[in-house]
Amino acid sequence: MSHSASESRATLADYRTALTAPGSRGPVIASLLARLPIAMVGISALLYVQRETGSFATAGLISAAMLIGVALGAVLQGRLIDRFGPTKPLLVTVAVFTVGITALVFAIEARMPTWLLLIPAAIAGMAEPSVGSASRALWTRLLPPGPARNAAFSYEAISMEVFFVLGPGFAGLLVAAPWAGTGMIIGSGVQVLGTILFALSPKVRSWKAAEKTHRSMLGALASPGMRTLALAVLGFGIVIGFVEVAVPASATLAGFPAMGGLLLSAWSISSVAFGVAYSMRPFPTPIGQRLPVLLGVFAVLVALLALPSNLWTLAIGMLFAGALITPQSATHSTMIEVVAPKGTAAEAFGWVLTAVTLGLAFGQSISGYLVEHHGPGSAFLAAGVAGLLVAGALWKLRGTVRPFGPQVTASETELVGAAA
Repeated sequence: MSHSASESRATLADYRTALTAPGSRGPVIASLLARLPIAMVGISALLYVQRETGSFATAGLISAAMLIGVALGAVLQGRLIDRFGPTKPLLVTVAVFTVGITALVFAIEARMPTWLLLIPAAIAGMAEPSVGSASRALWTRLLPPGPARNAAFSYEAISMEVFFVLGPGFAGLLVAAPWAGTGMIIGSGVQVLGTILFALSPKVRSWKAAEKTHRSMLGALASPGMRTLALAVLGFGIVIGFVEVAVPASATLAGFPAMGGLLLSAWSISSVAFGVAYSMRPFPTPIGQRLPVLLGVFAVLVALLALPSNLWTLAIGMLFAGALITPQSATHSTMIEVVAPKGTAAEAFGWVLTAVTLGLAFGQSISGYLVEHHGPGSAFLAAGVAGLLVAGALWKLRGTVRPFGPQVTASETELVGAAA
């Protein structure tokens, strides 16, 4: 089979084909519910802890514990989903997640020591249902390779970006409720409901367990291309982590602290808008070159954010930089199908979540130090340097971006070079 460059381009008709594919409606709606609060639960927990304890330091530790739990749990859940299908692993993890969140609420209300708050927070993070991994992998069972499947992967990236825009806003509104834990409970409840509906939908339940085969202990990371993808996602997360601290700091120094969240929303809006257009004509065509080029340009645009002298020019810069977010996320999702070993799609997506989470944590921690000692401009510049260094490494590793395993065929190799 010949694969041309045009096959990787997704039109609006391809999006419609993907979202109306037989059996897709139930899982799509359920996954929307399950993933909508994904950026809401952690922030709601942070705000809840801060309100009850009066300490941002304690709240930050609880948030970090949840993030570390998510980073560890995503890969484990992905392996279980690949091995047993999504239904059983998701139902078990959602039960553990419910216990973790409930225990965290009781611990906060009982004014327990910080170290006792960390335990249920980490458990809740590890058990946060990986519906995103299962949803992304499900498209390979609903749609054949081609533009419609590429459109489905772009939809996954774009919808996640929308959730990351809406989540913090909902959390900020609900923390003002009479009980500060309202946002965390509502977000967790919606996530639990969506996960159960997704796990029990007919198409997901029909997902057969994988045949027992000998696999490397490295799992998805046995593929050199998968390791290259993990590096790309790590660099992507580091750059964003720097910005997520530097932008609110810029707004605070300008005397308008409330503008920090709005500025971050601005680059998410441009990300979603440009992401749809980019999926119709991705560039560069070879996916191995796409990773370093997109990250490199993104890093340069972020470094330029050190130049604006006021919040208006910073907002304009954010719009330009944000346009490169969804194209990278969509490329990461598409690349999994190319480089992940057979039968490891969910685990591979788990590694993507882990890498971006670790990148965010690293970027935020370094950015906080730079902002406090040298101002926001230094954080923007450091983000640009970090992104360019990773982009340079990705350029050298671009040859590793190819199908993995002895079963690689000529047409698959052509797919990587021309259409993937």
